Amino acid sequence: MSRQNEPVKAAATASALNITLQNQTTSDTVYAYITGQAIDNNNALFLLQSDGKTAYYPTSPSDTMQALGADCAIPLGSVGNSVTATIPHLAGGRLWFARDKTLTFYLNPGPALVEPSSSNTSDANYNTFWDFCEFTYNSSQLYVNITYVDFVCLPISLTLTNTSGDSQHVAGMSANGLDTVCSGLRDQQSKDSAGWDQLIVQTSDGTNLRAVSPNTGIGLNSSLFSGYYQSYVNQVWSQYAGSTLTVNTQISSGNVGGTVSDNTLNFGNGAATYTQPAAADIFSCSSGPFAATGDTEKDAITARLAAAFNRSTLLTDSNTPESEDPSKYYQNSITNHYARIVHAANLDGRGYSFPYDDVAPTNGADQSGSIHDPSPQLLTVAVGGGNASTSASNNKTQASLPQPAGGQKSRNNNNDSSGSNKNNKGSNKANDSNQQKGLLGFMKRLSCFK
Repeated sequence: MSRQNEPVKAAATASALNITLQNQTTSDTVYAYITGQAIDNNNALFLLQSDGKTAYYPTSPSDTMQALGADCAIPLGSVGNSVTATIPHLAGGRLWFARDKTLTFYLNPGPALVEPSSSNTSDANYNTFWDFCEFTYNSSQLYVNITYVDFVCLPISLTLTNTSGDSQHVAGMSANGLDTVCSGLRDQQSKDSAGWDQLIVQTSDGTNLRAVSPNTGIGLNSSLFSGYYQSYVNQVWSQYAGSTLTVNTQISSGNVGGTVSDNTLNFGNGAATYTQPAAADIFSCSSGPFAATGDTEKDAITARLAAAFNRSTLLTDSNTPESEDPSKYYQNSITNHYARIVHAANLDGRGYSFPYDDVAPTNGADQSGSIHDPSPQLLTVAVGGGNASTSASNNKTQASLPQPAGGQKSRNNNNDSSGSNKNNKGSNKANDSNQQKGLLGFMKRLSCFK
């Protein structure tokens, strides 16, 4: 990962990028917000002001929960309208959308941005329809993804056009995507009574407001899904007490074999060991035996092991993720049914539904809804699902917008409160190699991208 000995190279991307924001909701009142860390300004906290081009760099307040000092709500206009925003190089960027009303952000000393929360019932935005996608725009590339790691609310689609005119597209959900997910959760609840319906959050009049992930749901109710995975985990431990589980780390460590002894799953003669994970550990991918250690090999094993537990493939595939077939994900009755339902509700089946949803076989199909390009010209982000399609053709007229001038500067701040981990797979470019995907995924998990 270190590049200290490499010669310094000129920036490959322009210093600013145009983003077209499209209102595909049924409301004429939709706002966008862009936040991040300004890479070319010492990673300063950045928000874009309401004109879509002026940077706002907050100063550190003397107390917590202080109001922003600038209007950062970018109005998208009437249904079908598009506006253009311009951003500088940003790390950990988020592009937020709110329907029918604005969002409320606060500042804490630092400055640190206090973001909307889907897991805090006292949050000022809790009863608002809002959502976000994530991106990093640096000198090497633009990386962007949709995410359902925390919750599902407003459909978001992405179209990335590069300087050669080639486009990549993430379709997202149709306009009724949230209702589809909520219906699927209720159906699953009728089958196993495990608590899936408790992931549905409604407004006072019974309208579906959002569907939260199991990890978010456990944050709201610590007893939710307690013991849910235990019988499956027991079966996995029993199976690999008598056989070997092979994990392809997809880094220089290659394949690592693991077996269970003394109730511990042991890889590489002690290089990585795991006690039995609880449901909360599996859904979060980051607690208990799945907590990050900073050891590259063990964390690579953890990512693939956690993904296999969420997809419930460990009893059918002893070589993960290399021998896995995405059509066989979530087939066990004990699985992450939220992830299953969310993927089915996306028009192209893509979108982060748990933190390590970027794990895939080498050269395997993308599950995460991520796209990236070293020569981006225009990013089009549509909210609402009004003309959602598996094709980028609906946004083609936007691709003719000029590339922003190299000297333009604007700053944005990223906020990854979801803890989601992003990485692209499935692009038809040379950067499709799984090694680069793994690198991108690792970069997204660094603290500077959070």
